Amino acid sequence: MTQRTVLVTGGNRGIGRAIALAFAAAGHRVAITSRNGSGPEGVLTVQADVTDAASIDAAFRVVEAELGPVEVLVANAGITKDVLLLRMSEQDFDDVVATNLGGAFRVVKRASKGMLRARFGRVVLISSVVGMLGSPGQINYAASKSALIGFARSLTRELGGRGITANVVAPGFIESDMTAALPEDQQQAYLGRIPAGRFGSGDDVAKAVVWLASDEASYISGAVIPVDGGLGMGH
Repeated sequence: MTQRTVLVTGGNRGIGRAIALAFAAAGHRVAITSRNGSGPEGVLTVQADVTDAASIDAAFRVVEAELGPVEVLVANAGITKDVLLLRMSEQDFDDVVATNLGGAFRVVKRASKGMLRARFGRVVLISSVVGMLGSPGQINYAASKSALIGFARSLTRELGGRGITANVVAPGFIESDMTAALPEDQQQAYLGRIPAGRFGSGDDVAKAVVWLASDEASYISGAVIPVDGGLGMGH
C-alpha cells in the first residue's frame, strides 16, 4: 500500500481512534483532530473545532507543515443530542447538523484544495445505519448522517475525474462504553435485530475505511459501505 498522509477528524476516541490506529499500523502518516484530549501514541494530534472554518484551516496548516498535504481525509467527528421531535429544540437540531454535516463540508472543502493539486484524494465520510433506517429521538442525527450520502455522490460527480474518490461508511451498533452501560435486556433486544448476532467493533469499521483509502479501491466512489452485521441490509 502506498504510504499517505491521513487526517481523521474526531480521532481521539471511539471509532475515530480505531481508524487512526489502523492507518498508523499500515504505515501511513496519521493526524487526528480533537476538540480536547489527545490521539494514540505515534499519531499527530491537532486541536480543532469542525464547526469553525478558521480552526479547521489552522489545523490543516499544522498537518501540512509536519506530515505533508492531506491525501486521505476521514470525516468522523460527530455529536448526538437525542430527543423526540416535539421536544427537540431548534438548537438541538442545528448543533447536530452543524457538527455532523457542516463539519464534513468544512474539512472536505479544505482538504480538496491539496487533493486537486495532487490529482489524488480519498474522502471517507462516517455515517451511520441510523441515517438509512431512522431512529426515534434521532431526527437531527439521522438527517445529518443520511445527508452525507448525497454529499459523497455529489463530490464524486464534481471531482471524480481528478483522481479523487468519496465514499461513505455506515456503522451499525458498535461496542463502546455507551453500549456496555446499557441494561442487559436492552442489549439483548438490540442484538436480536442484528443478523450477525453481535455488536461490531471499532476495528471492523477501521478495516473498511482503510480499504476504501487504498489503491485497491481506486475505482470505487459514491458508494455506501454498511458495517452493521446485516442490520440495515444495504439500505
